[in-house]
Amino acid sequence: MVVSTRSAASPSVPRHVAIIMDGNNRWAKRQGLKSSAGHRAGVEVIRPLLKLTRERGVEIVTLFAFSSENWQRPTLEVQALMRLFSSYLDSETKQLHADGVRMRFIGERSQFSASLRKQMDYSEQLTRFNSDTQLVIAVDYGGQWDIVNAAKSLAEQVQAGELTPADFSVELFDKQMSLADVAKPDLCIRTAGEQRISNFLLWQLAYSELYFTDCFWPDFDAAELDRALHAYAHRDRRFGARDNENDAAGTE
Repeated sequence: MVVSTRSAASPSVPRHVAIIMDGNNRWAKRQGLKSSAGHRAGVEVIRPLLKLTRERGVEIVTLFAFSSENWQRPTLEVQALMRLFSSYLDSETKQLHADGVRMRFIGERSQFSASLRKQMDYSEQLTRFNSDTQLVIAVDYGGQWDIVNAAKSLAEQVQAGELTPADFSVELFDKQMSLADVAKPDLCIRTAGEQRISNFLLWQLAYSELYFTDCFWPDFDAAELDRALHAYAHRDRRFGARDNENDAAGTE
């Protein structure tokens, strides 16, 4: 098991990093390759990324692998993505387990094949007691879906007489969301130049720092990660409170 180098007294290091892995198709096009080659190249980034984040003290990494909207892509591309996801789980789960990584998945699983759901369940069960690093993979996930799902859960509790609307609070709602049991992302990185979060962790990213890079995901390396972490370390995170040493007006 890899021992984390994170110090409890290192607020400049994000505990939880979320990543929107964008640019696989554009990378492939630039290389004169099919989109499937770009997705395969993107998968190859994940193992070295996890090694790098562990070395730098990051405890949780959440990857936006497949959004709710991605089902609208061409059928052949979706099928290729599903095969790639299955192949990744088949080849990487045991190694991640040996490295002390806990694997988790968030999102709606019902549209995946029975065999793929079985692989996801196996990965989660095998690694469930690992505590060095958490790898969260968001698949068939959307932030709006997450919020609606939480609202449905609360509505069912009201219908059952377990809650009343007067009981509702941000804290109660938060407990119904995906990843309610882990720290919120401190930093969200998006590659490939787009500057939006595209329905990713809408609730959880409320006070996360956002970092955008023009680098396509298959080219994301140690230097790119360090640039993102360096930028984060120089952000002033006040979570809506005023800095006592700075009376400048503003909502942050």
